[in-house]
Amino acid sequence: MAAALLANVLYSSGFVLEKRALARMPEVSVRRPARLLRLVLGSPLWIAGSLALASGFAAQLVVYRTLPIAVAQGIFVSGLVLLVLLSARLLQEETSGRERYGLAAILAALLMVVLSLDENDRSGDTVSRAAPYPLVLLVCVPSLAGGVWLYRSAERRAARRHRMPTTGVEYGVAVGLLYGVSSLAVKGVSGYLSAGGPAAAMAGVLRSPYPYLLLCTGAFGLVMSQAALQRCRASLIVPVCTTVTCLYTAVLGSVSFGETLPDQPVRLALRLGGICLAVTVLLSMPKHDPATRPTLGAKELTPP
Repeated sequence: MAAALLANVLYSSGFVLEKRALARMPEVSVRRPARLLRLVLGSPLWIAGSLALASGFAAQLVVYRTLPIAVAQGIFVSGLVLLVLLSARLLQEETSGRERYGLAAILAALLMVVLSLDENDRSGDTVSRAAPYPLVLLVCVPSLAGGVWLYRSAERRAARRHRMPTTGVEYGVAVGLLYGVSSLAVKGVSGYLSAGGPAAAMAGVLRSPYPYLLLCTGAFGLVMSQAALQRCRASLIVPVCTTVTCLYTAVLGSVSFGETLPDQPVRLALRLGGICLAVTVLLSMPKHDPATRPTLGAKELTPP
């Protein structure tokens, strides 16, 4: 629990720091990745944010060794509260009433998932250490392709004339799919941490697909997330991205790693109900801003 809460603080702080750094940069684009990398790597504030995010991934390794995937993701969603508070305080971003209701519903879904955990019942929740590689690749490779395709589709729609300002929901879903794959890879790496010793653990990791999935998601996720984060409000795009990542990891990760659902009907209903509620909220989130909202130096996509 302590590691999960620490990861939440690191993630929220990292996203806010990156958003502040991106707000001070010229507009970046996925079509010019080399320029994007040159700009972000030249910003000490952005580097501090990226180091916070990397530390959050390290905290995930501890969480995945001690908690089932579905429960861990439920706790990670609680970081949305801190993210919204930091965005309002440090980025001067405002959320609409509908968006606030949506975030409240997501937190309710979190509570349902957490309540579905019973530490005294060992017959239900299990913490798996490994998954069949073909199954992992079958889940992850189409997800990576789908995330890139969805992001490109959102880019094409955003480039149209006379469009409404986007809230970034589609960008958040696309990046969330990539981070979902990354989360599964982190889970896979965590299973090798207790394999004999450091040398044996490293050898096992390198023989697995997980480090290469992390490299792939790291490269695509870096470019895609920074461009989306600069254009859209962090207080909306990050919650959407987080929700997609958590749902993806909780559902497909539990299946891939063979972690069973609770046996008790009440706990099972809470677990599944929380997941369904989060999906419903995600689908109902507004896709467009009613008007252009200036944020802390953010580049808004307004019609030429």
